[in-house]
Amino acid sequence: MHNIALSDVSIILAEPSDTQRKIISKQLAAADVDRIETVGTVKDAIELINKHGADLIVSAMYFSDGTGLDIIKNVKNNEQLASTPFMLISSENRADKLDEFKQSGVAAILPKPFSPESLTKALKTSLDLINSEELELELFDIQDVRVLLVDDSKLARNHIRRVLTSLGLEKIMEAENGAEALTLVKDHTFDLVVTDYNMPEMDGRELSEFIRFNPETAHVPIIMVTSESTSSLHMANIHQTGVNALCDKPFEVNEVKGMLASLLGQ
Repeated sequence: MHNIALSDVSIILAEPSDTQRKIISKQLAAADVDRIETVGTVKDAIELINKHGADLIVSAMYFSDGTGLDIIKNVKNNEQLASTPFMLISSENRADKLDEFKQSGVAAILPKPFSPESLTKALKTSLDLINSEELELELFDIQDVRVLLVDDSKLARNHIRRVLTSLGLEKIMEAENGAEALTLVKDHTFDLVVTDYNMPEMDGRELSEFIRFNPETAHVPIIMVTSESTSSLHMANIHQTGVNALCDKPFEVNEVKGMLASLLGQ
């Protein structure tokens, strides 16, 4: 498989401020990214993306005619564009506003102002999604691993599924919440459960407790994905419910790859 280099990456940069577009373009160029097209509105961004596509979309949060969420939803709901990584650059620090993007499947979130090191890390995270390769396991053929993916956000499920399939996982069943997942657990056998934390009807904590304390499923490894800080009070004792690994949203390829190698390689 031929991996794409940063110098070959085609980027659409959506930023309403002329000054910020110039600054970010200059910083991208300094990071060895030269193929950049810029726009200043949601409308122009969507038109350009739909017309030409891109390897990576870099966007601000707020525009005069909408938000970056309008752009990412357009991308994720288009089958031909859905795998395109989306990087958010924003000075917004309210958790509820950022959570909307985390739930929508952003590849990386970069706060303003940002350092060259932070930009490089965010670009690398996005590039990992483009260049991801099949995971090799000693005890399993990765294509045979049976996964239950649980998240109440369809956009989040789509993003997580793309990350998992990019690593070679093919047998993935989905549920919208813990209650629906329990029905599947009772009727099917799984080798891995990947579940969101915050969900209606039954959350990830309750689902994990059921899986762990049921003798028939107690051995199944559980990865919990959350948009909350993994150091928050809610997450502090989550491992006591039987969760094997915690993963922040955005759901990053290399982090997940390491978790899978550890959990499925045992």
